[in-house]
Formats: sequence, C-alpha cells, structure tokens
Amino acid sequence: MCPRRARDASAAAETTPAAIGYARRMTSAAPTSRHRLAEIGALLAEPARAGIVLALIDGSARPAGELAALAGVAPATASAHLQRLVAGGLLALHAQGRHRYFRLAGEDVAHLVETLALAGAHAPAAAAVSPADTPLRRARTCYRHLAGRLGVALFERLRERDALELGSDAIRLSAAGARWLHDAGLFDDDDEGLALAGRSCVDWTERRFHLAGALGNRLAERLFERGWLRPRRDSRALALGARGDAGLRALGIDWTRL
Repeated sequence: MCPRRARDASAAAETTPAAIGYARRMTSAAPTSRHRLAEIGALLAEPARAGIVLALIDGSARPAGELAALAGVAPATASAHLQRLVAGGLLALHAQGRHRYFRLAGEDVAHLVETLALAGAHAPAAAAVSPADTPLRRARTCYRHLAGRLGVALFERLRERDALELGSDAIRLSAAGARWLHDAGLFDDDDEGLALAGRSCVDWTERRFHLAGALGNRLAERLFERGWLRPRRDSRALALGARGDAGLRALGIDWTRL
C-alpha cells in the first residue's frame, strides 16, 4: 500500500460516525476533562490536521481544496480531516452560497496552538532555526494580532511609554497611550479601537509577551491599513510596507534591528 493510501485509510477510520459523535460530545462538556484534553491532542497529532490548523492560524477562511493542497493530502483525505476538526470544535464551517469555507473556531484555538508550540520548543531535540523560519520569527500574525519579534518589541514600547493599563482581567490603552498612538499616526481621535480590551500572550518563538485580544487585533489592523506592514504571499510572515520604516521609527522600533 502506498503512503498516501495508508494515510487516507487512517483518516477514514478516524472519522467514523462514532468518532465524530464522541468528539462532539466532548466539545459540549462544560469543564475540561482528561478525556477532552486527550481528544484535542488526538486532533492535532495527525500531521495533515496540524497542517490545516496552522494554515488557518492567521484568522483566514479557506476552502477545502486549498487546505488539501496546503496540507499535502488528497481532497478526500482533507475532507475527512476537516469533518473531524469541525466535530472536535477546533474549526468552524462557513457556507456562502454553494461555497464552503473553514476557519478556526476562535482566537482561543490559535492561542492553544501557539502555546503547544511554546511547550514543544523546550524539548531537548528541538530543531535548530532554519533560514526559512527567520521572517516568521521576525514578524507574523497569530490569528488577527501581531506576533514575533515585532509584536514583542511593540508590546515592550507600549509598556515603556506607560501606554497600557494592566487590569486584573484585561489590558487597555491609557490616556497617554491613546495620545501616543494618535501622534504616531496609527489611530484617529474617535477610533473605537482605543477603548478595546486586550490581553498578554506569550510569544512561542521569543518566550516573551505580545499583545493579543481585541485591542491587539485592532492594532494589527491599523498597521496594515496605514501601510506599515503587508502580508507575505502564502505565509503568516509579514513584510515592511511602504510607510513602515518611518511609522515604526515613530514608535521607537527599528525594523532592521529586529
């Protein structure tokens, strides 16, 4: 039996009605149990499913055919994996007319994946960083917020400028922070994003904090809209936009030193 057919057979066995029903029941359970934790581990233990989840960690919605190509499996195999990921609560399905798109079920799923990557980075046999990984470590998106060295640097600058108010349950911009981001040209006076709450998130490559949550998402949106950053093709890695060098320097960040 060829390797691809072997993988196809394995995927089919994992997506029987009984298995899908079990995953759905575990998803609806209120407290996280050892069984639910094991189910999540099983969902991400298969390389093709892990590849699908990683392809969607930027918050995008993609059709099954595209996800099959990105995961390197046949369309029928991808369909079986997608069914299980949806049943297990990690993916959500969005139907638009005759088209079906898949996305992560929420930012908490992206946070889960990043946290697992952080835990795996401590393994003794962790692979060395390859040159291909450098852009991803420099600046990337995690769901809809900024991560990598740039995300960490921005969070540190916000803290240095007393731009953040650290509450017991959320992080918000202080009045000084709102003025600072406005003066840098990133936010307008009446921008609703100034009142959004965020949270800190441990960056899996840097092992330091970056800003996530609604505030982190809006901040990343503004960086794209202002032309400071732009996405790289077929990657979560980000590139410097036409106005990015001057804009980041206004925040005290030197892109060339990241």
